[in-house]
Amino acid sequence: MGRFATTAALYAQFRPPYPPEFFRAVAQRLRLGKQHALIDLGTGPGLIALGFAPYVGRIVGVDPEPAMLEVAGRAAACAGQELALIESAAEALPRQVGSFDIVTIGRALHWMDRDLVGPLLERLVAPGGVVLVCSARSAADGRNGWLEAYNEARRYWSGTTDRMRHRPDLAGVLADRRFRTGEAIAVESSHELSARDLAHRMLTFSGSSPAVLGDNVNAMLHDVEQRMLPFGRAGLLREVVIANADVARAPAL
Repeated sequence: MGRFATTAALYAQFRPPYPPEFFRAVAQRLRLGKQHALIDLGTGPGLIALGFAPYVGRIVGVDPEPAMLEVAGRAAACAGQELALIESAAEALPRQVGSFDIVTIGRALHWMDRDLVGPLLERLVAPGGVVLVCSARSAADGRNGWLEAYNEARRYWSGTTDRMRHRPDLAGVLADRRFRTGEAIAVESSHELSARDLAHRMLTFSGSSPAVLGDNVNAMLHDVEQRMLPFGRAGLLREVVIANADVARAPAL
């Protein structure tokens, strides 16, 4: 069982969401169309792949965790969208998979082998294509007044994996390669969620997954919910989310 197997059913529901406006803004900036093929590395429950689905043609999702692919497959079926799924680590993809106009990576770049991901992107991205490293995170500029207390709870309940793992940037991974980096697309949104939702979000991180916490799941949920309640009204809190895509462009032929 992989590190995210027990988080699969929770991930799409409780992680900070990518708003529809984000996918539309990226599609407009990049002039995406049905002639373009997209592959999503570390697709998880398929959030990014399916978010871009209305704007591209063929889409492929890759993930090493079967439980995540099962969730992605169900989500695609519910959306009436064709999504080809490949069970594999991104770095182990065979050359036969071909090349793509758009290669997306969500909250997964830091799990990939830094020495292998650069050459992988070199061969996956078609001439004139792009790499998009996407994220959706709670704004850390003070507007989410509960965030510091939440991160303190996360440090308390998590192991060292989530806290210590290095998060490489796209420009660093692609240094000395053919891509032009430095471009970013950001979209801000906000929504309401409950203190209970934030407690359950804790279960989506590898260091505080149900598999890691075991018999302590209920204790964690109660503790985090109680920490969050003072920041809301009637149990509801507002979250400002910044969805971002770092862009790397490959030169055209």
